[in-house]
Amino acid sequence: QVHLAESGGGSVQSGGSLTLSCAISGYTTPTYCVGWFRQAPGKEREAVATIDSDGDTTYEDSVKGRFTISQDNAKNTLYLQMNSLKPEDTAMYYCAATLYEYCSGSFLYWGQGTQVTVSS
Repeated sequence: QVHLAESGGGSVQSGGSLTLSCAISGYTTPTYCVGWFRQAPGKEREAVATIDSDGDTTYEDSVKGRFTISQDNAKNTLYLQMNSLKPEDTAMYYCAATLYEYCSGSFLYWGQGTQVTVSS
């Protein structure tokens, strides 16, 4: 059974940084594509960043150059380093996993989410 658990959210001022962590159990990273998603109140969920089994990454345009997705395979943990945070980054952040090596399939497993709030 695949299980994901996020941590590291919180409240920061604009321009600040946060690092989100996602502990993954049920398989050994980097076997499958994993990613970070976010959903703000009244908005649809969007993909923030993904990383596949080869380590290739994708980023949503608004976070390019500010966010970095990475994995620590020794710890089976996914990270999202977020720098230069903006109020529009405020959302619930979720990590999710596919059961595919590459990010072309559906994300089947989801964490419970961690809240990020950025004040101006």
